Amino acid sequence: MLTGEQTRVRVAASLARRYRQEFLFRLFGIVSIVIGVGFLLFLFTTIIGNGYSAFWQTTIKLDVMIEESVVDPDGSRDPETLAAANYARLIQDALLEVYPEAAGRRDRRALKSLVSTGAAYILRDRVVDDPALIGTRHSFWLLADDEVDMLIKGHVEAGGDEALRRLSDRQVGWIEGLQAAGRIKKRFNTQFFTAGDSREPEMAGIWGATKGSFFMLLVTLLLSFPLGVAAAVYLEEFAPNNRWVDVIEVNINNLAAVPSIVFGLLGLAVFINFVGLPRSAPIVGGLVLTLMTLPVVIIAGRAALKSVPPSVREAALGVGASQMQVIFHHVLPLAMPGMLTGAIIGMARALGESAPLLMIGMIAFIVEVPNSPTDPATALPVQVYLWADSPERAFVERTSAAIIVLLAFLLVMNATAVWLRNRFERRW
Repeated sequence: MLTGEQTRVRVAASLARRYRQEFLFRLFGIVSIVIGVGFLLFLFTTIIGNGYSAFWQTTIKLDVMIEESVVDPDGSRDPETLAAANYARLIQDALLEVYPEAAGRRDRRALKSLVSTGAAYILRDRVVDDPALIGTRHSFWLLADDEVDMLIKGHVEAGGDEALRRLSDRQVGWIEGLQAAGRIKKRFNTQFFTAGDSREPEMAGIWGATKGSFFMLLVTLLLSFPLGVAAAVYLEEFAPNNRWVDVIEVNINNLAAVPSIVFGLLGLAVFINFVGLPRSAPIVGGLVLTLMTLPVVIIAGRAALKSVPPSVREAALGVGASQMQVIFHHVLPLAMPGMLTGAIIGMARALGESAPLLMIGMIAFIVEVPNSPTDPATALPVQVYLWADSPERAFVERTSAAIIVLLAFLLVMNATAVWLRNRFERRW
């Protein structure tokens, strides 16, 4: 038999142990949150630090003489003739006017390499759009080469051993001279948002991949949402309670956890090899992503239907409504915000997937911007994968910039899902 003093001592020891365990548990939770937030901040800091400079592009100002003998020797002003002219020669002549000492072939080649190879196409488009430029001298801001861009942005050291960088000391001197003369400027890189992929980093953009992702998500939404809602309504409201329905429900839950690459293999076998749909087309990617997101939409739809109180159904049935009227006039409108939230979350997951798209050939190098779901295209995650595998230093910042854009889309989609849930959700 314990005395009162012994009981108080034992209770105090027990309370001290419980308080200590509670303190350690809280401390463990706080440390876990701090570590998680720290990793998240490190991730965002690294990506933004590497990618923000891609939104600015180095340009070089050159006074180009649009010689008629080079651009339009017959004077016809025919667009095909203008498009086939040697604009690279005009750019080289403009560079030689700035640095006439570059007399040898090697020096001229080194001087010409300061300007992007795509600058000739930009100059061509300007002349084709405005033939009145022919025979005049005009100042153009032309794209600099990616190595020049990296040097101006500070990603490449100007000093040090010449063998450790791709630019020679003489090229660095020319660049510094252009910079001192006010002929080098960083401008907002609109081409990054309006161009397709390119072998040249300074010419590469995400518009083609963005349109490819848009077409895929459009196909996914048009298929997965109505099919998912219909399946959820049937399983929750109409399906009998038997073994077959249980098997279907278990398989739907299992499909939601299947690795995405398995759906890519399924799409390769069915949609491409069996049906014969074109490779690297957004319609095939949309069909594959539909298979992947459909279980998520069905599960979210069933959860939204279950959240509607039974009193709503009972009240509607009590005033003489049929079962169809109860579901489509009362239950489904109340469950729709939850269904939309689940669909948007599933679409956000589909937007970030790359493994199934690699299996259906969307890893191909696509320069042209797609205009329909059947045109060859790539997607933003695959574009990130392709650029990350490129050796040029300039593709590192473009990879991070594409990740920033992709994360922005994902944040917008998840924020939209949260807004829809808070805006339309009813609490019972």
